[in-house]
Amino acid sequence: MFRRAFWFTTGAAAGVWATNKVHRKLRKLQPDSLAAQAADKAVETGHRLRQFALDVRTGMADREEQLHDALGLGEPDGVRELPAPRRAVLEPYRTTRTTGPTGLTGPTGKEDH
Repeated sequence: MFRRAFWFTTGAAAGVWATNKVHRKLRKLQPDSLAAQAADKAVETGHRLRQFALDVRTGMADREEQLHDALGLGEPDGVRELPAPRRAVLEPYRTTRTTGPTGLTGPTGKEDH
């Protein structure tokens, strides 16, 4: 009698366990669940790619610093000056331009490019 009760209980428990497992799998395969899983994977992949890009940038900066040190191109202790603006360099050329036959200044169309 106890033997039958034991096996009946064991079979019922196994049936409940299997049913729950099948229902969980079916819920995972529903369209809403699949869409949520895909979105989660996309977000996770985005985070991984962003972390990879940050690691690459850090590595590039470290390597650039190593190369600068190896080649003796390190920054001087003082503040670097910016180069002069290009317009100031080109101003003398603009003022020495002669007027054409029409009295207007500007390119004649016969310049070498």
